[in-house]
Amino acid sequence: MADSFSRVVRLGEGLAQKGALSDDSIERTLAALKVCAERLERNRVTHIRAIATEACRHARNGHVLIERAKAETGIVLEIVTSDEEARLAALGCAPLIGRRYDGALVFDIGGGSTELIWMRRADGEMETVFSTSVKTGVVTLSETLGVNRPYKEFLDNALPRFDRVRREMACAGVFDNADNHLLGTSGTVTTLAGVAMGLPRYERRRVDASWHDCTGMLQIVDRIAGLSRAGRAAIGCIGEERADLVLPGCAIFAAIHAHWPCAELRVADRGLRDGMLRELMAKAEGRA
Repeated sequence: MADSFSRVVRLGEGLAQKGALSDDSIERTLAALKVCAERLERNRVTHIRAIATEACRHARNGHVLIERAKAETGIVLEIVTSDEEARLAALGCAPLIGRRYDGALVFDIGGGSTELIWMRRADGEMETVFSTSVKTGVVTLSETLGVNRPYKEFLDNALPRFDRVRREMACAGVFDNADNHLLGTSGTVTTLAGVAMGLPRYERRRVDASWHDCTGMLQIVDRIAGLSRAGRAAIGCIGEERADLVLPGCAIFAAIHAHWPCAELRVADRGLRDGMLRELMAKAEGRA
């Protein structure tokens, strides 16, 4: 039986300024976890792994959320390292690397960080050549500059944050833009894909695994950047929940493409969760 649930909780809201999770963000997260707990119980789930990422890694009160989640929902959250986060994202997205390419740069734009993983085909299998985490996400970028800043300010701020990654990745090998494609997983790229496809509302089955021309996707970015907040919120695939965060997300995507200007982008509505699922299934079947 398949089931899925997602909710924007903005756990890292205010973290950049205060170094701690806010009471409101903790309450929003616990409310979402309670929904998850109800579904887990209803579906009689026996194999569970629940993780917390960048926000909890760096918040001085991350333990508060962990303790309350266990006490109030029964869900035991594990704070994973950035390396583990990147590994799981790569595991979840690897099946979508195009067969006509040698590899792909997988990127996961989160709230507090962005993970980048270069995967390359070797002897018929996908291997991770390079991976890193950049402490730049849609929430941290918006809070660094302010929510209502022009798109260009977000882009100018995001661009230099990936300079180090490009230099370090070059030490791992030559990344040929023609032989690789971008593979994005996150609310930013799935939202952009939905808008590019003209969907009146988001549809996972149509967005997941879809291919997009990067030039066309950047034109969508420019279109969104030219809208007011109300204009962004009026787009079905963006809505009120993402109207504030879509601009910093677009800037991070554009910055990634500027450093690794591949022709095509494949969009994944999968990632960490699917990586965990694949691993849990392998363990249940005795393959791991």
